[in-house]
Amino acid sequence: MRRGRLWILVLLVALVVALAWGWRAGAFNQPVNSPYAAGEIASNTLFTAFTQRSPRTLDPAVSYSSDESIYTYAVYQPLYQYDYLKRPYTLVPNAAAEVVEPQLLDAQGNVLPPDAPGEAVAQSVYDIPLKRGIRFAPHPAFARNEQGELRYHALSADDLEGVRRIGDFDETGTRELTAHDYVYQIRRLASPRVVSPIYGQMAGHLVGMREFGDALRERDAAARKAGTAPTWLDLREAGFAGAEALDDYTLRLRVIGKYPQINYWLAMSFFSPMAWEAERFFAQPGMAERNLALKDWPVGTGPYYMANNEINWRIELRRNPYFDSLTYPCEGSDADRAAGLLADCGKPLPFIDRAVFSIEKEALPLQGKFLQGYYDVPQIERGEYGVAFRVAAEDSPDKAALYAERGLQLPLAVEAGLWYMGFNWRDPVVGAGDTPEQAERNRKLRQAISIAVDWEQYVAIFEANQAQPANGPVPPGMVGHVEGEAGINREVYDVVDGRPVRKSLDEAKRLLAEAGYPNGREAASGRPLVLHYDAMGGASGSRPQYDWMQRQFAKLGIQLEIRSTDYNRFQEKMRNGVAQIFMWGWLADYPDAENFLFLLYGPHAKAENDGENAANYKNAEYDALFEQMRYLDDGPEKAEVIARMVAIVQREAPWMFGYFPASGGAYHQWVGNAKPSQMMRNGLQYLKLDPALRAQKVSEWNRPVWWPLAALALVLALIIWPAARLLRRRERATALEERA
Repeated sequence: MRRGRLWILVLLVALVVALAWGWRAGAFNQPVNSPYAAGEIASNTLFTAFTQRSPRTLDPAVSYSSDESIYTYAVYQPLYQYDYLKRPYTLVPNAAAEVVEPQLLDAQGNVLPPDAPGEAVAQSVYDIPLKRGIRFAPHPAFARNEQGELRYHALSADDLEGVRRIGDFDETGTRELTAHDYVYQIRRLASPRVVSPIYGQMAGHLVGMREFGDALRERDAAARKAGTAPTWLDLREAGFAGAEALDDYTLRLRVIGKYPQINYWLAMSFFSPMAWEAERFFAQPGMAERNLALKDWPVGTGPYYMANNEINWRIELRRNPYFDSLTYPCEGSDADRAAGLLADCGKPLPFIDRAVFSIEKEALPLQGKFLQGYYDVPQIERGEYGVAFRVAAEDSPDKAALYAERGLQLPLAVEAGLWYMGFNWRDPVVGAGDTPEQAERNRKLRQAISIAVDWEQYVAIFEANQAQPANGPVPPGMVGHVEGEAGINREVYDVVDGRPVRKSLDEAKRLLAEAGYPNGREAASGRPLVLHYDAMGGASGSRPQYDWMQRQFAKLGIQLEIRSTDYNRFQEKMRNGVAQIFMWGWLADYPDAENFLFLLYGPHAKAENDGENAANYKNAEYDALFEQMRYLDDGPEKAEVIARMVAIVQREAPWMFGYFPASGGAYHQWVGNAKPSQMMRNGLQYLKLDPALRAQKVSEWNRPVWWPLAALALVLALIIWPAARLLRRRERATALEERA
């Protein structure tokens, strides 16, 4: 046998042996499309996605968006939280040792009974004890040298050479949580360097906070003017009576008058502890230029810490090794017990060691990877996925069979939420107007549009009827929401047999003409009326919604121009008050009508005070009623005040009220303790995984198909072998001819 043929034979035998060994070992059954490193899929790591750019800010004094909450509530630890299983939602301790009732005082400082009327109460005093032994997650901000000095608090820009993430620092430290950390954070809410969206709200409730904030602003402005402003505003130096530490483990809050809703705020990330060391650490020169800032690298005492933050790409949370202050709840409904949600009663939290969030800019790849098992949950903070999968299963027997075969968990939840379309009150065309005559014309324009935009059709098309058209700003299940005929918005609907029927297009056109735009054209100039809709583009495939919205306005002859941007840019437009018409949603932070009605409260205007009144709506009567309502306990008096407020905004139409969405979750079979909730923002700590089952299923569902490659190799061999033989024959013939 010639040497060349021998080597070919040896190689073929070796290839056959290797293939046989690999097949027997299962190597050829392993997925080749996994986006994760070897072994990750079998680790105690939760994999999920985010679809927009990285969160704008994870600073707990500023963050107020659902896409940020999954991180802030995992890293930070507010005083209170909601019980994971109980419904209606019930406040329970988080970092606090108990949920306390206030001591009520009159104007002379005398103690009043707990049921004293609101007008008799001058102050409500909350003395909140903290759990002992809670520690901050390891972080270089707490690292100390041999002399006990903070190691990384005197850095220069040169010292940061080569540092791009927190993990690049060699040493970390920790310390115990104290009441002073909560005081420091509450002072930050008033800081001119922070600009918290709830400062206006809290300044109206905490004793002395507004004066403290004003003094901070004056001092900071004077220092900036003189060129002596420090890079870090140390808030340990002065405070106010509304937030004090009585000792290391007792926080005292003094609330102006009676404000029962304050306990709900104490369950929000705004009232998380902030270590002064962390703020000081990030204020050093060179930090911001390296994307090292509190807004990207939060520092807290919660169940997880920020291990890695690759902007607009990947975020990684890891278990806080010092976290031991919470256990899994033991009380739930019969349905919870049947679903196995009580099996982990009393076990320490969290269950998952690590959570990895990867960017997915498009919806189809996200859903595809979820169905392949590469994402355990599509997006933890989003409630529409479970609804979407349920609707898809109802529409397609094939998808229903696939979801059943994959063992998907698709639980539904009734949530307090709202999607609305807002008109910017600052805008000369759709806003408040400069004169009473202009205000009335603009009101009629808004009412005409509110009639023309068919939210029933929107819900049917884009929400698959898994939502309820809204008649006002207060969602079902809260004091102030009125069901049935009494709750119908008479400005937009007629009532026929006790049911709402949208007013006719002729009525909308009549209002439009009275507004000065007959047939959608300016009466004076004849120019077409062109309005601008600032929208959030992204992974949800928004073009059909935009087309639909343009058709709704076209019913009146109005041209609607779409200006779509990503969410961060959209938020910037809203903060600057430059959007004319926009659509936004709100999920309840706490189960009270105030949490929706404050979205239209004048002092919370976003453009002026960076509050959550995105429409920048102002109405003196509404504002006065809001201030009256927030001191009232649930009952008939509060319901009557809310009804008057709802009637005002129904008539003035600063919003088209849109719809109340359904909410649900989508989880794989190996995810345990899955109970979706849009109000519970710290749900990550309760989830658990079966990584072995996940690895098994991912291998089954993504088993590579090799036979096409084998067939291709055979075809190539059948082509190449005769050609090689023919070539060799020609070479021999040529050689014989040359010898001759």
